[in-house]
Amino acid sequence: MQATKPALLLLFMILALTAAFVASKDLPWTPLRIAGTILAIPSLALWFVARVQLGKSFSITPQAKELVTHGLYSKIRNPVYLFGSLLIAGIFLYIGRPWLLLLFVLLIPLQLFRIKKEERVLQEKFGETYLQYKKSTWF
Repeated sequence: MQATKPALLLLFMILALTAAFVASKDLPWTPLRIAGTILAIPSLALWFVARVQLGKSFSITPQAKELVTHGLYSKIRNPVYLFGSLLIAGIFLYIGRPWLLLLFVLLIPLQLFRIKKEERVLQEKFGETYLQYKKSTWF
């Protein structure tokens, strides 16, 4: 992965969030909106860190290029999925549309399905090393 790609990805995410914030700037600061902000901002930061730490191992389809076990991946096996999902939930709350969390509920089984496929690929390539890693991490 080139050094500019994570920076472009972060720029895109910041622009998307800025658009959401600007579009809803006139909404009152309700507890729901505050909770969304508190959830979205750290989730964006942690999602970005996880994505950068994944480096060249990132792919759309399950692949076993390298077993990433450093940084956030030393504690959480799927931080991109986790923090990406929390970011989406935070945005839904921020824009005052908690009913959109129903979409979030639909997203969870899809993410779990993708994770299971990735786990099979990683276990096939890295065997016992992956199983030990899996035992020592959460999600």
